[in-house]
Amino acid sequence: MRFNAKEEIMSITGQWKGPRLEDGRPYVAQHYLDALRSMTLEEVWKPIFTKGYENQFEGRLKTLHNDGRKLIGRAVTCTFCPTRPDLHETALAAGRAEGRNGNYNQWVIDTLVEGDVVVADMYDKIYKGTFLGGNLTTAIATRTKTGGGVIWGGIRDVEQMEQVEGVQVYYRGIDPTPIRDFIMTGFNTPARIGNAVCLPGDVVFGAGGGVLFIPSHLVAEVVDGAAKTHVKDIFGFEMISQNVFTTAQIDRNIWTTDMLDKLLRFIQEDPRGAEYRSLDWSEEYKLANSGDADDTQTAL
Repeated sequence: MRFNAKEEIMSITGQWKGPRLEDGRPYVAQHYLDALRSMTLEEVWKPIFTKGYENQFEGRLKTLHNDGRKLIGRAVTCTFCPTRPDLHETALAAGRAEGRNGNYNQWVIDTLVEGDVVVADMYDKIYKGTFLGGNLTTAIATRTKTGGGVIWGGIRDVEQMEQVEGVQVYYRGIDPTPIRDFIMTGFNTPARIGNAVCLPGDVVFGAGGGVLFIPSHLVAEVVDGAAKTHVKDIFGFEMISQNVFTTAQIDRNIWTTDMLDKLLRFIQEDPRGAEYRSLDWSEEYKLANSGDADDTQTAL
């Protein structure tokens, strides 16, 4: 039994072709994380969903702070199961052999680096399933700077947690009991958070009442796709208000070359388009010229 095994992490995230962190997790560049902070859940979700990643979102979670702050960072995953004496002895011995101290949840927190987010599948255990409290939340803030946690289980010491600056935590419930009677079965392995699947190094996007796990190898495409959706919305609202295009035209999956020409002119000439001027629209023009631009299916 091994935890946080680099070669296994690299194997399950094989579609990632960029740099990696020391533990083997994909290293999604900081500028993508920064760009995501200005995007909405729907903008980020669409490019993933259309590629067949339909099990990346979970909305049945509570938030530590309800002030609109987002939770964005690189996932550090961990999974647990109910206690069983022989398995507990095996897991604990394996961790000790790897130099790990304290309880299972402390093993995870001790490995965090800047930009990380803990993603813990506590199998919806709330009573004696309080993965985070005041101390470990403080440790997360210190190590990650802007991170937090997604806990499919419980938390405790909520008043203390709320005083820790710079974090956001998604969780299932609150209980005053300390964490007890559980076993770690995976550390930086695939984790299930409700209806969603998270791999180590996925980008956690917590916003709008739920959490989306963005596969690391799709982040660049997602960010650019979300940016395109955003500027198309700005442009579309303007065109509808001026009666240039109808809502049916704006809602098409594939825009015509005339619509794209007007969009690019808007991006170049309107101050609202300034941050989108580096986007490449060649694929959209290719689709428009393919003969499919009369497609009447509305966009997702």
